[in-house]
Amino acid sequence: MKVSLTALVALALDYLFATPAAKLGPGKRGLVWPSYNGELDPGRLNDGQGTVNLIYDYETYAPLSSNGNGGLAFIGMQGCPDCDSSPISKLAERQQQLGFATVFTLNEPDLSGTSPGVAADWYKQHINPLAIKKALPAVTSSTDPGKGLDWVQQMVNACGGGCFFDYINIHWYGENFAQFQAHVNDAHSRFPQNKIVITEFALQNPPGGQADQITFFREAFAFLDSASFVEMYFPFVATSPALFEFHDPNGAAFVGTGSTLYNNDGTISAVGQLLVQA
Repeated sequence: MKVSLTALVALALDYLFATPAAKLGPGKRGLVWPSYNGELDPGRLNDGQGTVNLIYDYETYAPLSSNGNGGLAFIGMQGCPDCDSSPISKLAERQQQLGFATVFTLNEPDLSGTSPGVAADWYKQHINPLAIKKALPAVTSSTDPGKGLDWVQQMVNACGGGCFFDYINIHWYGENFAQFQAHVNDAHSRFPQNKIVITEFALQNPPGGQADQITFFREAFAFLDSASFVEMYFPFVATSPALFEFHDPNGAAFVGTGSTLYNNDGTISAVGQLLVQA
């Protein structure tokens, strides 16, 4: 069958200018959503193509915002052993109600002084029964003995093979990309059979503010996207400078406000725009 030159040209133009196909999810990028973010909209960081498609809020209740979870996949977090906001007795019920397919657990227990043995017993009792993906407690990047990745190893030892988990969960704050890359690679080398999730990370209050954070995140995102052992990552933090300083002044002083994903008017910051880039 003959095809006219006009038809061939039309087909070529259709191919060149066709709308790109939507990305297949789930992707790796997500939002750390503080509970004081009620006026912000997580959907602003949802491009509909799965570039950013995850959100967690340190709780087992849905994110408080002007737009629910903004179309992003919510991950529940039992951030403390038993909280007023997230009672451990409600964990299984909330998982069923909200349908989250992954649960994060204890937030920085190595910093709060929770012993690995106590955490192991708690995990076996409350987290093991959930028939979903599970992450071990999120630890700091401290290299002090008994903290950070050492704490994780001690918990795994205390579990004696009796804790069921899919992910090693780490946080990181430091001075430069090289330090961050080394820490993530260290986590992988210690736990090569498990995927890594990084649920908080940023430079620690760099002198160049947002410009320094952008330079860091550009390198970090490229590294994490290419690392097959990294399952998810969440730059800190999905809020605005004003909300961060008002509700968490100690955190804002520690990290700085240059890494926030929103501007004070609720629009996406330069860091947020970087996050939604492919």
